[in-house]
Amino acid sequence: MSLIELIAGVEAHEATLTVFNADPAVTDELREYFADRNVRIVDDQTASGPGEFAVLARDGEFVTAVTVDELLPRPGGNGAGGNGAGESGGDGGESRAEGSRGRRVGEPVLDHLDETMFTSYSRADMVAASREIEDRAWRVGDGELHAGFQTLDVLTGEADTYDLLGEKERLSVHAYAANEGDAPDVEHYTVHVGETAEIRETWFVAYDGGGYDDAKCALLAEERAPGEFYGFWSYDPETVDYIIDYLTDRYGPEEGGEPADDAGINR
Repeated sequence: MSLIELIAGVEAHEATLTVFNADPAVTDELREYFADRNVRIVDDQTASGPGEFAVLARDGEFVTAVTVDELLPRPGGNGAGGNGAGESGGDGGESRAEGSRGRRVGEPVLDHLDETMFTSYSRADMVAASREIEDRAWRVGDGELHAGFQTLDVLTGEADTYDLLGEKERLSVHAYAANEGDAPDVEHYTVHVGETAEIRETWFVAYDGGGYDDAKCALLAEERAPGEFYGFWSYDPETVDYIIDYLTDRYGPEEGGEPADDAGINR
């Protein structure tokens, strides 16, 4: 399964959160909060039964059910009857995402959403998101970091950052790019030049956790319009391992002829 097929597979595995017997404003608030999650929010009414509640399902299978009060813990109030979205509670106020009980909005559902989908991320947003994973790899200082830059021109702009990451003695750093532009000077990491559409059309950063499953994370996105990306975050160890194994099998030294040195370019 290619990188683009993996994105499509996660997109197709969308969950549905049905909000029953609630005010439309409640559904709109949840829809806004879960906008970057792989979940569709719909509303419905029942002729009898409990008041405001929600049911999470995936592929037609029941996952969990919670009350709206559990989804929207509001500052200083009892669920949906509290202060309302975005309002402050107390002198210092509390964030919209955390109520007086110290819980995040949507917390009972978030634990069941393995990946975070996002839409229409700009190139600047992708750089910022990539920094989160690069920083984790830097702090752990061990394992493998794999990053796709689409083209050599883009990679050249990040060459100093990746040389610095590659200086970590126990961190193996791999960069991937299509053969467009001049290759950067490489000292401490390996560049894989991929002559495939997926390398040109995807942006990815994947870190294997350096031996710690809890540290594994990956970002994978497809450029569906100029400068606009659609894809997902994942902290699922199996998903991260799949991405890294795929890149290694597809674009590793065996695909480029002669194995690279500790720092070099594979074509």
